Amino acid sequence: MSEAEAMQGQAREPLLSPVDRVSEMLFGLFMALTFVGAVSAANSGREEIRTMFITALGCNLAWGLVDAVMYLVRTITERGRKLTLAQAVRSAPDAQTGRRLVASFLSEVAAGLVSETEIEAVRARIVAQPSLPARPALGRDDALAAVGIFLIVVLATFPVVIPFIVFSDVGTAMFASRALALAMLFLGGLALGRYAGYGSLRTGFVMVGLGAALVVAVIALGG
Repeated sequence: MSEAEAMQGQAREPLLSPVDRVSEMLFGLFMALTFVGAVSAANSGREEIRTMFITALGCNLAWGLVDAVMYLVRTITERGRKLTLAQAVRSAPDAQTGRRLVASFLSEVAAGLVSETEIEAVRARIVAQPSLPARPALGRDDALAAVGIFLIVVLATFPVVIPFIVFSDVGTAMFASRALALAMLFLGGLALGRYAGYGSLRTGFVMVGLGAALVVAVIALGG
């Protein structure tokens, strides 16, 4: 690995973090649920179900692509911001100015947890870099992460629409679809709760309630 790649990959989680994975799964799930919510158990025939499936899949294909591209945009923008900071620190007239630049880059939470000595250590590490890349760049892992985002959003469609293909009775399919959606919301909440250090079960149930409320709101607003 080159020095430029090492700098760009510092403190970066492998591919997607748990928050990224769960968030993209929930996004795809919500998108699919808005189409399923429009299905009428009394009036929907096989042709309407087929149209719903194609529409939901097409929507998530499109939004999966958008999310993947925007992930790459966010990634390279953040790397450009870090590179700009590194260049400014290296060209600072003195150490004190360099430390101020590093401190300004930190969030309010991080700034309250980092001492002056630690800020100086970061500044010194930046200055000690033999060279910096000319511009921010994307790598193989970034492409894989973008593909992962696309697949997560698209695959989240299937658990909520497959019951309409498996079951001939629309009422049964709707029940199975909603049960699977609630299970996915609960598992997503469990994962987020475990990652954040909160009570996993509580977060799971909160996510179920939040997800149900969001779907109702989206459908009510014509989504």
